[in-house]
Amino acid sequence: MTECPGEFRWLSDCEELDEIYCVSFVRGLAPEEVLRRFSVDGSAAEEAVAVDEPDERSAESMGEDAADYIGTAKIGDWTLVVEPGGWQLAVDPAIYIPISQGTEVVSVCRHDYASDTFAYIVDGEPVVQFDPVLPDDRLGTDPDRFVEEMREVGLDPDYDIDMDGSCIDFPIERSFALASRITGLHFSPEMLELCFPGEEPLDD
Repeated sequence: MTECPGEFRWLSDCEELDEIYCVSFVRGLAPEEVLRRFSVDGSAAEEAVAVDEPDERSAESMGEDAADYIGTAKIGDWTLVVEPGGWQLAVDPAIYIPISQGTEVVSVCRHDYASDTFAYIVDGEPVVQFDPVLPDDRLGTDPDRFVEEMREVGLDPDYDIDMDGSCIDFPIERSFALASRITGLHFSPEMLELCFPGEEPLDD
């Protein structure tokens, strides 16, 4: 499969999301609670902002490697979390454990200087976690949970780069397609335009 998933072609031209970012969906938590759990000291985080207003959100209450700011928006039963320049919710236990307590997180991280990551985390434990260019090398408590969905989006769970001799194309776009199958939501440019806590929720 070589064709880019059509609904995610826009990502290649998205100026708000650059070479490092993390986009996650957290079920059942309000945006304010997600931000509170992101805070290193457990205090209430600053008000989130739209993703095109980075100067209005400092990182004083975040870890040293955190994004400059965090955008959150309520979308149906989920809260969308955007970390432009960040990666923590997909891979950092200090962040994903408190945020996923009592709920589930679906996360896609692009990182041009390290490994990309797809993660499905439940109640503090990674259930499925892998680099989308190496979908056969999966970690987690149930790494085969989404093998059928992976096949459907072109992330072959049996793919072996040493045997197949070529890389999986459009791994991030395919990761977002997988996230859509789990959450029922299609990450879109309109989601990036949402104002965050205090605005009306986006209907399903």
